[in-house]
Amino acid sequence: MDLIPAIDIRAGNCVRLYKGDYLKETIFSDNPFDVAVRWQKEGATRIHIVDLDGAKSGQRINYEVIDHIANNSDVKIQVGGGIRSLDSAKKYFRLGVDRLILGTAAVDDPILVQDILKYWGPDSLIISIDARDGIVSLDGWTRSTDIKVLDLLETMGNLGVKRCMYTDINRDGTLTEPNYEVISDLVGSSGINIIAAGGISTFEALQTLNDIGVESAIVGRSIYTGDLDFKEAINKLTYMNRNS
Repeated sequence: MDLIPAIDIRAGNCVRLYKGDYLKETIFSDNPFDVAVRWQKEGATRIHIVDLDGAKSGQRINYEVIDHIANNSDVKIQVGGGIRSLDSAKKYFRLGVDRLILGTAAVDDPILVQDILKYWGPDSLIISIDARDGIVSLDGWTRSTDIKVLDLLETMGNLGVKRCMYTDINRDGTLTEPNYEVISDLVGSSGINIIAAGGISTFEALQTLNDIGVESAIVGRSIYTGDLDFKEAINKLTYMNRNS
C-alpha cells in the first residue's frame, strides 16, 4: 500500500477543512510548494493535490500554484478539483500531472471519463467517490445527490475505470478513523483499485487499510498536526511490505 500526502489548496494556501466544511478551514501554510518539497524530502513519491476553489466553482482557480509544484518537484502529481472538460484535462497533463481526479464531472459528464480513458489510458484517471452516510456528494461536497456509493463504483467500472478514491466526508479532517466497513465492501465488490481517504490519523489505521487491501491511503490533517509522523509511517510501511 502506498502512502500519499494531500495538499488541499484554497485561495493559494495549503489548508484542511473539517468534514468538508469551507467555513471550518485551517491554514497550514501560505506556500503549497514548500509543503510539497517537505513531503518529498520525507519520502513521498506521489502527492495528492486538490484545488478546493476549483472543486466548488468548476474552474481551474489555483492552476498557477499547481503548475509551479508540478514543474519544480520530482514527485508524481495527481490533481483534482474543477476539472470539468477535456480542455482542462489537456492543460493539466501538459504540466506533467500524472493522474487526474474526477468527482463531479464523472457523474455529470461520463463522456469525459470515456475520453480521458481513450486518450490517456486507465492509469491516468482516478474517480473520487465522496459520500455522506453512503450517499455521493458533488461540487466540492456542497451538492447532495441520491447516488449510492456502490452504484457509482459499478457505473465507473462499466466505463472502464481502473482506480477510485473513496472519502467518507463525515470523517474527513476529524482525526478519528476511516470507514473500514464501506472501504472493505468497495475493495471486495469489484476489480477496481481502491484509494482510501478521510479520518486516517494513526499507523494502526494504515495497517488496517493495508490488510483490507486498498491500493493507497491519502493522509491530510494528521500529518500537518503531527498526530501521524509521515516519514516514520512511510518507513514502517516499507519495512512491513518487504517482510510480508
